[in-house]
Amino acid sequence: MKKLSRTSIAAYGAGDAANSMIISTANMFLLVYYTDVAGIGAAAAGTLLVAARVFNAFADVAAGRIVDRVDGRRWGKFRPFLMFGFIPLLLNAAVFHVPDVEPGLKLLYAYCTYGLVCLAYSVVNVPYGCLVGAMTQEPRERARLAGARTIGGLSVGATLGFVVAPLLGSGGNMQQIFTIMTLVFAVVGSGLYLFTGVACREQIGGSIPKITLRQSADALKVNSPLVVLCASSVLFVTGASATGAAQFFYLRDVLSRVDLFPVMAATQVAITLLLAVVMPRIVGRWGKKAIYTAGGCAGGAGGLIVFLAPADAPWLAVAGIVLAQLSSASVGIVTWALIADTVEYGEWKTGVRVQGINYALLAATRKLGMGFGGGVVAFSLAWGGYSSVLSEQADPALLAIRAAAGLLPAALVFAGAGIMYWYRLTDEKHAELVAGLQGSR
Repeated sequence: MKKLSRTSIAAYGAGDAANSMIISTANMFLLVYYTDVAGIGAAAAGTLLVAARVFNAFADVAAGRIVDRVDGRRWGKFRPFLMFGFIPLLLNAAVFHVPDVEPGLKLLYAYCTYGLVCLAYSVVNVPYGCLVGAMTQEPRERARLAGARTIGGLSVGATLGFVVAPLLGSGGNMQQIFTIMTLVFAVVGSGLYLFTGVACREQIGGSIPKITLRQSADALKVNSPLVVLCASSVLFVTGASATGAAQFFYLRDVLSRVDLFPVMAATQVAITLLLAVVMPRIVGRWGKKAIYTAGGCAGGAGGLIVFLAPADAPWLAVAGIVLAQLSSASVGIVTWALIADTVEYGEWKTGVRVQGINYALLAATRKLGMGFGGGVVAFSLAWGGYSSVLSEQADPALLAIRAAAGLLPAALVFAGAGIMYWYRLTDEKHAELVAGLQGSR
């Protein structure tokens, strides 16, 4: 199979930049927006985030079934969906513009708008993720695509950290900042989705054009690597999302160093760029499973450091955050390659190439993790008595922020790494079954 062009790899990364204009914005700032701008209580906001992500998980599964039922012999199974990426981007602008009405109506508006974003995002994001398995079967090429995806998402995360976070910390009009940001993202992100849809080519066709519900169910029953990966992913993403959602509170309220937010964004950029470049070689030497497990352990260690670091030792807290960033980047890169491997495993076991539902299940577990992560932070703030009107938080609130940013994520990512012990689809095993599949076609 021929090597992927640089344009197609760049186009795939552009797609996740557009994704991150929705998902990263929500992960980093939606809780802050709901509590500090819209005036929604922390507990109510946490319940909303969890409920929306549970709904989003079901939407992902439904989107996966839709994708598997598409006959993509003319335009491809996945690329046409990307042309509708402007819809969730526009809806996201509405999410960050809660009207100044009575509390009950505010909450209703928040539920409706964020729920619509989750639904529209699933219909675009699930086909986008499936493209990896359709573009190539080579482990290193998949690692390159996963690296490009990570860089694309990181570029938006860096923009949020370098540009948006300092504006929020300087006492500017937060509502105006969020409105301008989401409208700009709607325009730019639509162009990026279009680029991905046009430049990426599907080279690996399905074994049959349309897949029935029974065939999907049969393929899932025997796909133990997919089950293990999803179970690990929900724990890991919950921990990583809690770290991300709590970071602004941690830097501002615990360390009194919100100026470090851009620095943390810079380290995330540097770490991810480096890993994206070297990851194909590391994958070739150590394998994806080993990288995933080691990354999870690094994240657990980083979380413990964040929790225990004294407020007057910000350098130690920064070291913990950097370890968590290393964990998030390394695990994030290989996850997208691992899910593509499970597609071939399912095809090897059943003779049917099921792509949409495989990716949808992983995406669903990640959405659950993101919701649970945001909920962990929100409920911790409520438990600690956090108040957005106080310039200095009480000790119980500071302890709750520390736990949400460090202790709880550490426990979760350690557990996620441990579950990967039961992931048996090594790179060597995957190469053998791919060779068998190619010989039978």
